[in-house]
Formats: sequence, structure tokens, C-alpha cells
Amino acid sequence: MADSHSRSCCDSHETTIDPPPKIQAGSHDDCCGSDHGHSHDSADFNLRKEMTPIAIAAILFLIGLIFNEALHNTPFAIAEYAVLIPAYLISGWTVLTTAGRNILRGRIFDENFLMTIATLGAIAIHEIPEAVAVMLFFQVGELFQGYSVGRSRRSIKALLEVRPDTANLSVDGDIRAVAPETVRVGDVIVVRPGEKVPLDGDILEGKSLVDTSALTGESVPRTVASGEKVLAGMINQSGLLTVQVSKPFGESSIARILELVENASSKKADTEKFITRFARYYTPVVVFLSLAVAILPPLFIEGATQAQWTYRALVLLVISCPCGLVISIPLGYFGGVGGAAKRGILVKGSTYLDTLAQVKTVVFDKTGTLTQGNFRVTNVVTHNGLKKHQLLELAAQVESQSNHPVAQSIRQAYGQTIDTSGVQDYEEIAGHGIRATVNGHAVLAGNDRLLHREAIPHDVCVVDGTVAHLAVDGEYSGRIIIADELKDDAVEAIRALHAQGIATAMLTGDSQSVADSIAKELGLDQYRAELLPEDKVEALEGFLHQAKQINGKVAFVGDGINDAPVIARADVGIAMGGLGSDAAIETADVVIMTDAPSKVAEAIQIAHKTRRVVWQNIIFAMVAKAVFIVLGTLGIATLWEAVFADVGVALLAILNAGRIIRNPQ
Repeated sequence: MADSHSRSCCDSHETTIDPPPKIQAGSHDDCCGSDHGHSHDSADFNLRKEMTPIAIAAILFLIGLIFNEALHNTPFAIAEYAVLIPAYLISGWTVLTTAGRNILRGRIFDENFLMTIATLGAIAIHEIPEAVAVMLFFQVGELFQGYSVGRSRRSIKALLEVRPDTANLSVDGDIRAVAPETVRVGDVIVVRPGEKVPLDGDILEGKSLVDTSALTGESVPRTVASGEKVLAGMINQSGLLTVQVSKPFGESSIARILELVENASSKKADTEKFITRFARYYTPVVVFLSLAVAILPPLFIEGATQAQWTYRALVLLVISCPCGLVISIPLGYFGGVGGAAKRGILVKGSTYLDTLAQVKTVVFDKTGTLTQGNFRVTNVVTHNGLKKHQLLELAAQVESQSNHPVAQSIRQAYGQTIDTSGVQDYEEIAGHGIRATVNGHAVLAGNDRLLHREAIPHDVCVVDGTVAHLAVDGEYSGRIIIADELKDDAVEAIRALHAQGIATAMLTGDSQSVADSIAKELGLDQYRAELLPEDKVEALEGFLHQAKQINGKVAFVGDGINDAPVIARADVGIAMGGLGSDAAIETADVVIMTDAPSKVAEAIQIAHKTRRVVWQNIIFAMVAKAVFIVLGTLGIATLWEAVFADVGVALLAILNAGRIIRNPQ
């Protein structure tokens, strides 16, 4: 119910601060759908195991290469086969068997098929060393690809190693180590210094410093004490903490992060989908073009030999392999997702990185997003004969079941044990406030809109600050004024977005006077106040329409449960994950684990760099392939150059993609 407590009598309207800054218009698939012998999808890439067959094949290849010429035209030429054919089978076995399996499945045209046809053709024209070289260097390229993918996955696996293995369950004074999955809500656990917090919960006893870097990317430890929350994945650094579990392990912060990151590769960017589709059409075209190069020139060019043009066709097949391109594109996006995760920004898929790179407008919720959400009572104004402490006690009773920041601040200001025995018929009215029966009296607590809805006469409509009005048995009884503060980096967040040419806006349910003050302090381009949750969706539609006219996208940043519909409607929804509601986090495409609005600009920077690197790879690979295809067809490039070109293009693309993991911004 963020921003639901405070409204003015006036209708909502839009306010613009002039002059606004100028807005400028503006598990991946395997290569070609095939299987590979290398474990690209495993974070546990075993380099020694992968290198062993390559090393054996390389030794045999060198022996065969050294004695090849000496044996080639002698009765002992069979020795050439005895050394080089085993080298060919060892280095190319996974390619040969995968090509066979794919043919049986009806998936003929992939890089395994290209390698198989090219090398068998080379053996048929008695170019055995070159056939072995093609397989051997192709496997070396695959080895580097596997290592690079494994390294990228390890960078995320390091983040996920905060997953706790055990929880110290306290039962009748005894401590038992149990699996976190078996602990139930309400159970009490003990977290010793140096241990990971295994489940989300509330601290009952103890005070300590906790390392939150795995969840938020922030390196500075945070102090926690009795009454505060701790999240699974935090590391307890100093004191002993007794914690009451508030969520089962499957719904804890770290379990949610695990799920988000592990499922990120299932949501592909349009660029990835394009490359996959491109490879499916490109590969058969190359095969038939190579066939034409082998067959047609000897028929129409005088002096052209079948062996010469067959060799050129084989070179064309090797050069044309799109594997490095198809692997490096998902690797680039995976690097973007991993680099963002290391900084406390969880992107649920590469498609959202692409969308972030196109964002031209960022729309913020106010409470808990731009402001601390740490409301404190600054004034209590009574009517109808009530004293201040009576009004505060009544408000605390009515708000006793609400988790809204305003309700929490009222309970905190009351500061005593709340007697809820007389509270009945509790009802939370979205965007308005609360209705309940307290000791037989009908009590309303909420915003100005609630008073109008219930026809409660009152003479105060506009109040500086957030306000909770109270009415008892249909008569106005007073109001409680609550103040909120901007987050430390809120001004920096808006400046960073403006520096990128991105427009900013705010949608809030708070009063117009509060919105005016916040917008002026932050330097927002546009803002709208006094909005119900459904009004926010309607307002966002206007921003979406404006952005569409300049080919841009709109991001919405929020944290409350009433933000979930707007987050879902935006081109890219961003949730504050540290303190945000589960509904907002589940609906969002990007989750900011630090609750810092400045991370929004950082996420957009990472998205821009990822997109730039991906397109660098695409253009470089396409140009290099085109050049070597022409050279191969003209007979200038041999099979040796072909395989070096293919492996070289793949390695350079992979190294370029690796830059995102090392430095995402």
C-alpha cells in the first residue's frame, strides 16, 4: 500500500518542471542446435580432462607431420595412416559421433556436419595431415570456448555459493544442525560468527556485523540488532544471533536469487534468437555453395581439375563454420547478466538487457524507491475532544495488522505494547487506508480520499507531509503527520540518468504538496501525485505512448505490492529487492538487491556495453568469414588458413565477450 495514506482534496494532475533535458530519439542453444563434446554448460569445466585427448592427438599429429613426406611415396606409406588416422579419430571423435546422431535426428546442417564432410573429403584426396589439423584446431577452439563459458558461469556460481548447507536449529535449548529446507516458519535458529545466515528471519537476540555483499554487491558490512531482519545468504561476522525464521527456504532471498540467475538464460534476447535462426539457414546455403564450387568450375573452366576445386570447396566448408559466432553471442549476454549480478543487479534474462539498452524514460515510484520509506511521526493533531496519546493509541490499534511504512511509523511512535484484543472486522482498502472496529467503535484510518469516500466531514485537505486521518463512528477525530526522507543516492540516480539522455518521472499516491517538494529536490522531468494503483497503470500508458514515438522503451522502478501491475506493464520492470514486496520482485524483469536507485543507471550502462560487445562480435565475425570465404574460393587460402581463421574468429569473439564479466560498465 505504498503511498496510499496521503491524498489532498484536489484531483490528480501532472506537473512539469521546465526546462526538461532533451530526450534523444533513439541455457543458450548450442551451436546450430547441435550437441558438443565439451561441457560448455557446466561451471565445473575440467581443463585437464578436456586437454588429455587433445594432447595425445597433437603428439601423434606432430609425429605424422614430421615423417609424412619421407613415407608418402614409399612402400611404408601405410605408417602414415597408422599414426594420423588415430590422431584424426581421437581429436574428431566427438564431432563425428555428434554429426551422426544429429543426422539420425534429422538435424543435418550444423558445424559438426561441416567438419565431418570437410575432413573426410580431405582424407579422400589424400590430405590427411590437413584433415587432422582441422579436427585438432577445431577442438582447441572448442576447448577455449568451454573454458570461457565455464569461467563466466563460475563468476555467477561464486555468487551462488552463499547458499547455506546447514541451519543450527534451536529446540528446547539444544542446537541441532539440519538442512535449511527442513526448517519451518516460526522455528528459532542460531547463527554463529563466521556462519552464513541460512534463512530469512527476525533477530530475537544478539547484535552483529553482517556481510551483505553476496546479496547486494555492497562491500561495507551492516550492523544488525534485535528486532531487525536478516536475509539468507548474509554472512555473520562478529556476534551470536538468535533468529526466528520468517520464510521457508524455498521463498528466502538466496533461493530467489538462485532461481532468477539460473533461469536467466531461458529468456533470450532478440539478437540471440536472430543468430540461431541465421545459423539454421546459413549452414545449408554454405553446404550447397561448397558443392557447387566442387562440381561446376571443372565443367566450365578450361584446365580446372576436380581435385583442385574439391579442395577449395573443403576450405570453404571449414571457413564457413558459424560456431564461434553462435557461442560468443550468448556468452556476451551471459557476461552481462553475470557482471550485473556481481553488482547486486539481478537481470532475469538477456532479453531484458536488450530492452534496458533502449530505455529512454525511467519512471519511479516514490515511497521505498526514491525515499527511505522510514517514516516517522512529526505531529499529532486532535479533534473531537481526544488527547494526543489517545489518538496515537487508537491509530496504533487500527494499524496493528498493516505492514505499510506509515503503519510501522505510527506503531513505533506509540512505543508501547498494543492491545489488539478489541480490534475486529479489520479491512484494508487499497489506495485509501484501513477500516476496523475497535472496542465496539467504527474507526477509519487513511488518506483524504478515504474521508471523502466515507463522507466524513473535515476542514483540512492539504497538509505538508504524509498524513493519516482518523475518524471514529463517522466523526473526524484528528490526523497524524508523518515525514519521509530521500534515499542517500536518489539525487545522484536522477543526475546519472539525465547524463545518459534518459528522461525521469515519478508516480506517487502521496499528496500533491509532498510530490512537489520531492520532484523539485530531485530535479525530475515529470511527476504525478494522488494516484491509486490503477491510476499508475493509466499514467504509465501515457509514458509508453510517448516513448514509442521516439523508438524508445520505458522502465518502471517500484517496491510495493501496489507497484506490481505497473512493473508488469512497463517495457522493463525494476523492483527494489532488498526491502521490496515479493509480488513486485516476482513481477519484475530486473531486481535491485541494494534498494539503491542509482543502480538503475548502472544497469542501463551494463546493458549498453553488453549490446555493444555483442554487435562487435557479430560484425567482426561476419566480415572475417566473408573475406576468408572469398580467399578460399579463389584458392588463396588453404585448409590450414581456414581452420586458423575459424578458431581465431571464435577466440577473439569470446575474449571480447569476456570483457563484460571483467568490467561490465
